[in-house]
Amino acid sequence: MRRQPRRDLLAGLTVAIVALPLALGFGVSSGLGAEAGLATAVVAGAVAAVFGGSNLQVSGPTGAMTVVLVPIVARYGPGGVLTVGLMAGLILIALAVAKAGRYMKYVPAPVVEGFTLGIACVIGLQQVPAALGVATPRGEKVLVVAWRAVEEFAAHPNWTAVGLSAGVATLMLAGARWRPTVPFSIVGVIAATLAAQAAHFDVARIGHLPAGLPAPSLGFLDLSTVSSLLGPAIAVAALAALESLLSATVADGMTVGQKHNPDRELFGQGLANLAAPLFGGVPATAAIARTAVNVRSGAGSRLAALTHAVVLAAIVFAAAPLVARIPLAALAGVLLATAIRMIEVGSLRAMVRATRGDALVLILTALATLALDLVYAVVLGLVVAAVVALRAVAQHARLDRVPLEHDPAGDHSVEEHELLAEHIVAYRIEGPLFFAAAHRFLLELTDVADVRVVILRLSRITAMDATGALVLKDAVHKLSRRGITVMASGIQAGQRQALDALGVLDPLYANGGVFSTTPEAIRAARTHLQRTGVLVIPAEAAKIPTEEPAG
Repeated sequence: MRRQPRRDLLAGLTVAIVALPLALGFGVSSGLGAEAGLATAVVAGAVAAVFGGSNLQVSGPTGAMTVVLVPIVARYGPGGVLTVGLMAGLILIALAVAKAGRYMKYVPAPVVEGFTLGIACVIGLQQVPAALGVATPRGEKVLVVAWRAVEEFAAHPNWTAVGLSAGVATLMLAGARWRPTVPFSIVGVIAATLAAQAAHFDVARIGHLPAGLPAPSLGFLDLSTVSSLLGPAIAVAALAALESLLSATVADGMTVGQKHNPDRELFGQGLANLAAPLFGGVPATAAIARTAVNVRSGAGSRLAALTHAVVLAAIVFAAAPLVARIPLAALAGVLLATAIRMIEVGSLRAMVRATRGDALVLILTALATLALDLVYAVVLGLVVAAVVALRAVAQHARLDRVPLEHDPAGDHSVEEHELLAEHIVAYRIEGPLFFAAAHRFLLELTDVADVRVVILRLSRITAMDATGALVLKDAVHKLSRRGITVMASGIQAGQRQALDALGVLDPLYANGGVFSTTPEAIRAARTHLQRTGVLVIPAEAAKIPTEEPAG
């Protein structure tokens, strides 16, 4: 923090200017009011800046968290939201102790992109009532609420509110292209507030704000509701972990030499969510947009994020009467522009064009985010992505019928080799043999005909689970019932646990049909056929290479 304090202080001031309208807007959208958004930005922002795992993260209320909180407020009231925040903080600390942060890297990119797209749509729809100047209709589904707001506006239009919200959103979007370094969000809010004051517009405003933070209190906590709030708390904690670690990853990618500690980040966010409800704040998480502003403003240490929280605290204490006059429509315009800027069209287009599986995961995650619940959407996206990945991996599992090795000198006559191949077949299994590919493998393997010996070359199996081992056992059994002798070669140490546990190799061990190399198995197969009188080969022609190429 002592390395470049001036740059960090300036970066923190810049982020605070950008964060002020967002904190106010997300507080209003959550249902707890603008003061809750400010309290979250100040308290959670300071705690996470000190104890978090990234030097560049900026935390506070976010649109994604607001999406989760709206139905909780509708069902349990403000006290329920504060209790959920407290419980989520404890869950995040438990995740940090369990070192769960490392698993964030396994979330596929299409899930993240679909999640972000869905959140952007939900945030935009949440602003429809304020942007149209109507009271927020009742309802838990954002699509229903937005539609009812449009119907109310059609019956009683308020073009002043529409003009203010559209003007602020347009200024932010156009200004970002013209001068990206200028915080047009605060410029737009100031301009809209001055215009509403000067023209005496009849629009809803933020209203009274306390000049300072309330004293910390646990008065909201009702222990009888804890069990019923466990599900929402898990959802909030999961979202806070996902968004915070994603934001930290984005911040690392925007800089050189910075690397976050995922478990410490979860710990810091847990402490932040324990502290914020005590001051009336909503659950918090790291904010990707504010973190990006912090990095682009030249921040290099935690001093910048801490400065952002201090500046917002000063605004709460010194400028509460001025903030109270801001029109809600202006804040709606800020959040509408923020939602639009969250959608990166180029990235979405590239992801959709990558593969059909990626496109499916992205679209389903986005639709689930819009229609269901954010956590359910992520779970659904992960499940679909896992199915798509398993299908792709299973398609790489191969069962190849390969020619039997003969000596390099070519001592076999064509007739002898054809006779040999007619009675002995070697199959090389390549890739993973697990539940996604096992049954296709069984159908192919048990379809062999006109052979007396089948040699299974197992050295190229990269993974095997219980299902794959059972299918292999079934194949050996079915081949044996048809009078076909089964031998195996090249079994790797990592495969033996599953094979031995399920008794797959027991009948082969009993008949001496397990070999280290394929040449040994071929030699044994020839001996077996000679002994049974099926095949007679001159000794000179029965030479087998002593080394096995690649199993």
